Amino acid sequence: MTDKEAFFGRQLPFRAAPAPDLTATPALKALGSRLQCQRCGHWLGPTDRLANQAWYCRQCLQLGRLTSQHKLYTIPEPNQLPKLANGGLTWDGELSAQQQVAAQSVLAHVQSQTNHLLWAVTGAGKTEIVYPALAWALGQGWRVAWTSPRVDVCLELAPRLQSAFADVPQTVLYGNQPQPYRYCPLTICTTHQLLRFQAAFDLIVVDEVDAFPLATSPMLKRAIDHAQKPTGCHLLLTATPGEGLQKRVARKTLAVTYVPLRYHGHLLPQIDLQIAWRWREQLGHGRLPLRLIRQLRAYQQAGQRFLLFVPHVADLALVDRALHRAGIAGGVTVHAADESRQEKVQAMRDRQVSFLVTTTILERGVTFPNVAVVILGGDDPVFSTAALVQIAGRVGRSAQFPTGEVTSYCHSYTRRVRLARGMIARLNLQGRRQGGRP
Repeated sequence: MTDKEAFFGRQLPFRAAPAPDLTATPALKALGSRLQCQRCGHWLGPTDRLANQAWYCRQCLQLGRLTSQHKLYTIPEPNQLPKLANGGLTWDGELSAQQQVAAQSVLAHVQSQTNHLLWAVTGAGKTEIVYPALAWALGQGWRVAWTSPRVDVCLELAPRLQSAFADVPQTVLYGNQPQPYRYCPLTICTTHQLLRFQAAFDLIVVDEVDAFPLATSPMLKRAIDHAQKPTGCHLLLTATPGEGLQKRVARKTLAVTYVPLRYHGHLLPQIDLQIAWRWREQLGHGRLPLRLIRQLRAYQQAGQRFLLFVPHVADLALVDRALHRAGIAGGVTVHAADESRQEKVQAMRDRQVSFLVTTTILERGVTFPNVAVVILGGDDPVFSTAALVQIAGRVGRSAQFPTGEVTSYCHSYTRRVRLARGMIARLNLQGRRQGGRP
């Protein structure tokens, strides 16, 4: 990569021009009486000043401090990318009949550069459904970004895309990534990383568009629009679109393709509700509900691996101690800020541990063949309806193990739990109409 390629379609902050022939803009631009960050769009407040009186943006600090002493340097995206034969696609798998119909719909919308939503149940094979459209785009010499708000999704996706598109150079961007950036046709990145780009991508695939923090962040939604070329388009992927997306679909302001059945033809697992009265009080005394302990012991005796979801990070240590007290060992805890998070998830994939006790960080984007799921405190507000459906979707994703158990232990039968069970029931009703199997 040449020095200039680092600036293609990107905005990089410097106090002085690092090279000739770069386009520069103030990092913090005065608009009326206020300053706006040109990287993330944040409007600065009166206290956003440093000791030297320079203004700075506190909203995107995680990408590096941006001050009124900086300029953003860029080179407009030149698309100096090869038009790859067959789009570099080397995947030799086959799509099911249902997947082929969806893939052709996605391809047609990408070819017409139309923004589009792929609404597919968890385990429907959304990634593979996108392959024909991605291959077409890369064959046109387009620059493509595949982005997700979750780093776990990016880390699982990158090797899959590298295998399916072995002839396509790709770069993977997330906080503290070990590999340096490089200019190439396919960028896989967290949504935060799009803040560094400007009118760079012809196509942006947004995976898990309803996931936190993207679903509630105007800054990240702006990042997608900002990184996309004016002539480009984006493809949104999700199994659980939020109310806003559903309204856009109903108003026909957003095109949609539905996939109500998993790729292997089996229905989604329904959530089995178990009432666990005053479970948190029991946990405070170092115990878990007896029914839960019996269930987990049965799993271990049968060699059944499982994911145990808890509401809060503070619950992890308490649950871990209670499990050890009950003689249930062989697992580890994991959460978003865990420095060993990636290693622990990989250990689960490699069958080096038999279970994970986790927060909602693993609600989506990760696949473990043949796991059961247990949710402790499924009625806690942290578990939204979408989160519960996504968590249930961790079960039965493999064609070799297409079924499994999802159990939620609740203090009460809340509206969110009812809505999650209702959503799964409606999706399964559509799936049965297309020949889905239990």
